[in-house]
Amino acid sequence: MKVWLLLGLLLVHEALEDVTGQHPPKNKRPKEPGENKIKPTNKKVKPKIPKIKDRDSADSVPKTQSIMIQMMDKGRFQKPAATLSLTAGQTLELRCKGNKIAWSYPAYLDTFKDTRLSVKQHERYGQLTLVNSTAADTGEFSCWGQLCNGYICRRDEAKTGSTYIFFTEKGELFVPSPSHFDVVYLNPDKQAVVPCRVTVLSAKVTLHREFPAKEIPANGTDIVYDAKRGFVYLQPHSDHQGVVYCKAEAGGKSQISVKYQLLYAEVPSGPPSTTILASANKVKGGDDISVLCTVLGEPDVEVEFRWIYPGLKDERPVTIQDAWRLIHRGLGHTTRISQSVLTVEDLETIDAGYYICTAQNLRGQTTVATTVEFS
Repeated sequence: MKVWLLLGLLLVHEALEDVTGQHPPKNKRPKEPGENKIKPTNKKVKPKIPKIKDRDSADSVPKTQSIMIQMMDKGRFQKPAATLSLTAGQTLELRCKGNKIAWSYPAYLDTFKDTRLSVKQHERYGQLTLVNSTAADTGEFSCWGQLCNGYICRRDEAKTGSTYIFFTEKGELFVPSPSHFDVVYLNPDKQAVVPCRVTVLSAKVTLHREFPAKEIPANGTDIVYDAKRGFVYLQPHSDHQGVVYCKAEAGGKSQISVKYQLLYAEVPSGPPSTTILASANKVKGGDDISVLCTVLGEPDVEVEFRWIYPGLKDERPVTIQDAWRLIHRGLGHTTRISQSVLTVEDLETIDAGYYICTAQNLRGQTTVATTVEFS
């Protein structure tokens, strides 16, 4: 009993010390002057889980916003859909927000420097206007902002806009072609397109071979149809070559497209396959020589030639002639042969040495050389 009484007195004494502040609590350090004196509470606080924003993904892939709007009747504006159908003859006005706007539109309008098209840059937006539209204007219209550092500008991928417009015109189911016959080259390592595009999105379009006469099905595996491009050969091969045409049906009317000659290109894509040959490698003073540089390549790929020769630094007069033609090499395979001939007359000692030819196309360049010596 005495023990319990003693314990009780001790507890009362400690409680009085806490109240009067005579001694700091045991096992607790005294607070420094100016230290926060807020006492901890026994409230149970539910930990807040911070909301994770997709900042990383947003930073790595800029958010793209369409900057294009279309001018409607009575001064109204609206964002154009991915595809539009307009009646030929209508005026098209597109605007894109930004103080440096670049535009892309059907190449047909650039090829003929069409005065119906005007592109202007205003203080806060770029403006494209096309008047007296025709079926031939059918195609993709797009714009994008530019980020410029001095005279060097690059495309701002976060600020773009585009729409594909079908301009419907009476009697024109196909986008008119500048010629009645066109050539499509079939390369084994890239897609080929028969560009019979329509002006009516709902038109039913089929592909036909002229001889032997039959319809060529677009099965979605070898050949697919895209109203914005035409019939696409996904993996061209030699069996596809021949003369083909397209047929469109819409609104109870039908129309035949121009004809397309499909030629299989034997030479694969890549830098020019180049050879060089001199008419003579051993010469005498006063002789004439010709050096021939030859490239076999894809039928639709142009080649440029450059020459380095011994008399170049002394401005030795030479004649250079470039030419090309298509040749057929068995089973209808078609190849483009491009040639450059350098001719030197009345040879002198400064004409001896290396004749170097460099052939270049969009996929690279090849350099070849031969020597000419005095005997």
